Amino acid sequence: MKITLLFWHSLTVLSLLVCLASLASAADQADPVDNYVLAEMATQHIPGLALLVSRGGHVIRAQGYGLANVELQVPVKPETIFQSGSVGKQFTATAVMMLVEEGKIALDDPLTKYFPDAPAPRTQVTVRQLLSHTAGFTDYPNGFDMRKDYTEAELLKIVEAIPLAYQPGTSWNYSNLGYLTLGIVIHKVTGEFYGDFLQDRIFRPLDMNSARIISEADIVPNRSAGYRLLNGELKNQEWVAPTLNTTADGSLYFSIVDLAKWDAALYTEKLLKRSSLEQMWTVAKLQDGQPNSGHYGFGWLTGKRNGHSVVEHEGSWQGFETDISRYLDDKLTVAVLANLAESKPYIVANHVAEMYLSGSVK
Repeated sequence: MKITLLFWHSLTVLSLLVCLASLASAADQADPVDNYVLAEMATQHIPGLALLVSRGGHVIRAQGYGLANVELQVPVKPETIFQSGSVGKQFTATAVMMLVEEGKIALDDPLTKYFPDAPAPRTQVTVRQLLSHTAGFTDYPNGFDMRKDYTEAELLKIVEAIPLAYQPGTSWNYSNLGYLTLGIVIHKVTGEFYGDFLQDRIFRPLDMNSARIISEADIVPNRSAGYRLLNGELKNQEWVAPTLNTTADGSLYFSIVDLAKWDAALYTEKLLKRSSLEQMWTVAKLQDGQPNSGHYGFGWLTGKRNGHSVVEHEGSWQGFETDISRYLDDKLTVAVLANLAESKPYIVANHVAEMYLSGSVK
């Protein structure tokens, strides 16, 4: 039985690579983007990938490559749904900024406004610092049980028990727990679960019809499977408890079709004023007036690549890796969604962007 299973797994991986190789061969006369993506997928052993390229909010390319589900041999298409990973943080940050514009949250509000019993020195932590990862929060602690369901109150208690890594506002440290906390703040302020708030205020208004909070129990059309490599062998994603797929640090489903609508909205004021968007795309400053070392705004990393201004974010969760990069002055956006934990979609996104920015492809 073990020999049979091993043979089947080996055959599955081999057939996938042969499939990608044959696609690459067939694309020899195709455009250079196809050739590059297929070759890079073969190099990284990525089962499936979706690529979005848009200019000024208008889609140039929305294309799927490889397999969304290896076991069922289902191909990736533009409508295929992937898990967001931390690319979801920009939606949480947008939700917070909506509430800021409405006067329901202030960026310099201390956490004690929402959690009166927060222990010191968390009394000094502000919403602004949570958004920019400058609050001193760390990440999920060693021994945290990813297979246990927690209530929001239980998660908050765990967060509050972890000592701050530094005095709030004095340094930078990427923190999933900071964004988890922001989701609970949204719930406190609106009385609405943060995922429902996103649905009501962002996804439905933009017709992002498949974007939603993760649910492995629901029937979700076009949902892809997440994979990982174990000793070179393709395996399904590891399971986590359902509630840990509902936190605001990045627990969303979306497709490149959804991201195209999201990207187009960011050229407008449908969701936020231009001043709020610019603030999200500006490196947040520390208490001493210096920009934070992570080059982080609110839900976006911001900086320069080869002389081009870019805001971007990566994501990683449950066998999925994602990347979105927006070249602001060039009005070019590239998003890559992949269903392999070890994949590096940012490599694909950066290279494809350079192909368009250099004019080698139109």
